[in-house]
Amino acid sequence: METLHYEQIGHVGWLRLNRPHKLNAMTAQLWNEMLTLGNELREDPTIRALVVIGEGRTFSAGIDTSEFSGDLFTNKNGTENSNARQNDDPIATTILTLQNSFTWLEEAPFATIAAVRGHALGAGLQLALACDIRVIARGTKLGLLEHRYGLIPDLGGTQRLTRLVGAGKAKELTFTAAQIEAEEALRIGLAERVVDDAQLEQTVTELAEHIAAQPPLAVRYAKRAINAAFDVPVREGLRLEATGQSVCMRSDDFKEAIRAFTERRTPRYEGR
Repeated sequence: METLHYEQIGHVGWLRLNRPHKLNAMTAQLWNEMLTLGNELREDPTIRALVVIGEGRTFSAGIDTSEFSGDLFTNKNGTENSNARQNDDPIATTILTLQNSFTWLEEAPFATIAAVRGHALGAGLQLALACDIRVIARGTKLGLLEHRYGLIPDLGGTQRLTRLVGAGKAKELTFTAAQIEAEEALRIGLAERVVDDAQLEQTVTELAEHIAAQPPLAVRYAKRAINAAFDVPVREGLRLEATGQSVCMRSDDFKEAIRAFTERRTPRYEGR
């Protein structure tokens, strides 16, 4: 990969946007590489938490505007999903495919954490929104700027921002292309934590390692049920809770948790 760097430390993966000389501005190549990496990682049983962060001084300034005059809407890797195949519009088809570059972060069975500093603008903010948790450094600017280019957020921004902050605030931020500070992001529910820039990586490391120490099956099924809460009736959500719990209660991890509790030691989970 040229635009990304990935490493795994224990059970925690670190995905770094690797275009610091361009403020990690996004290109078709970056999206394709992220989609390829996501397809490899999403079912890797050794990963229990994933941190997404930008190399250098910023998370991502959004799309690299040079892409507007290039082959952004050419699908170079040939990967499609069922929604894309059902759409006759070639631009919409490519966008549906590009959306998968971020969506796997939401669908992966492990926790995903965005560690954000500097800027998270346009596609950069939409990447952060696809993660389960956002930790943002003070001084960061965040915003969906697509209206400045006559466009709309199309990599999940209209859907995920609305679920986090509500329709009215999502419309205000989108329609005005406003940039907000980290503290405002925390206030409206876009961020889970705000920390000093110098503490960002230490904070997300501790958070990721804490989550990675939890029973993997329980994380997987809790994430599935919580994500579904926006899309299904309560009774269907309760069914997901029950079926997920049935897997957990039959698991070796549940037995290990009980043994560790009675023996007053730290449990050693295997994800089965």
